[in-house]
Amino acid sequence: MTDLRPGGVLPDLELPDHTGATRRLSEVVAGDPTFLHFYRGPWCPKEQAFIRRLVRLQDELEVAYVRVVSVSVDPPPVAAAFRAGLGARWTFLCDPERGEQERLGLRETTDTVYRPYVPAAFTLWPDRTIRGAWNGYWYVGRPTDEEIRQDLRAIQRDLRADWAAPTP
Repeated sequence: MTDLRPGGVLPDLELPDHTGATRRLSEVVAGDPTFLHFYRGPWCPKEQAFIRRLVRLQDELEVAYVRVVSVSVDPPPVAAAFRAGLGARWTFLCDPERGEQERLGLRETTDTVYRPYVPAAFTLWPDRTIRGAWNGYWYVGRPTDEEIRQDLRAIQRDLRADWAAPTP
């Protein structure tokens, strides 16, 4: 299993995206701060509510040069339909074989039929180092919009040489 605590580095996952094209996480991150979200599936009302919150944030995150990535065990056509139905524009990665799920140790153990990901969220530096980590099994354990903003702001502050306000 991978160390998924702040300071750990998330592996460079290689999975099909919602279109079926194989993508590496490093390619999707593309040098930008990232919010990474592992979710159960479109059937879960908690996931629907959380992703609707992310959809409301997507304009703000896009102009801030932040990537959002969501990962589930769903095959690409299911992920694509869920993504389109919610109006999300970011990349959804698909792990129907559950290989990355096993490697990361993120299988939800209470669901023995569908074996989904345990809901988890991370803020990442561009090199995939974890800054923030949340266990979303209980909905209130997920990050608030403001926690996401603050974590990404801290990453941007460290990355951008021109972050500080100009002084005369």
